[in-house]
Amino acid sequence: MTTLPAGPAEEPSAARASVTLLERLAEKLGGRASVTAVYGEPITRDGITVIPVARVGFGFGGGAGREVGATRTGDGGGGGGGVEARPLGFIESRDGIATYKPIRDPWVDVVAPPAALLAGTAVPKVVRAVARRVHC
Repeated sequence: MTTLPAGPAEEPSAARASVTLLERLAEKLGGRASVTAVYGEPITRDGITVIPVARVGFGFGGGAGREVGATRTGDGGGGGGGVEARPLGFIESRDGIATYKPIRDPWVDVVAPPAALLAGTAVPKVVRAVARRVHC
């Protein structure tokens, strides 16, 4: 646990509040970072068990500041965090055999082939044009 030195009147400062916020945030997020955050609860129906799979990431950060001097006094602090969970697929267990089945992004199937075709036709033309300029 991180503590800051006490201020002039032992009053809680914004910097100390920022550290407290970050500690609480880390405790909350750390408590939720478990296998069940990535692999959901199994669902069984008609002899088939499905276990959802996701990619989970989280991060947090913060800062604190303090300025002292004859005419300058200041305090500061801030913090924040975020969590992202993205479904990746599921594990299907049937008759003792487990199979991972990814969830495909439909936009990748729609956009990737035309983008590859465009790159395949445009890149050689660009290379030839650049080569002509270099040799001129």
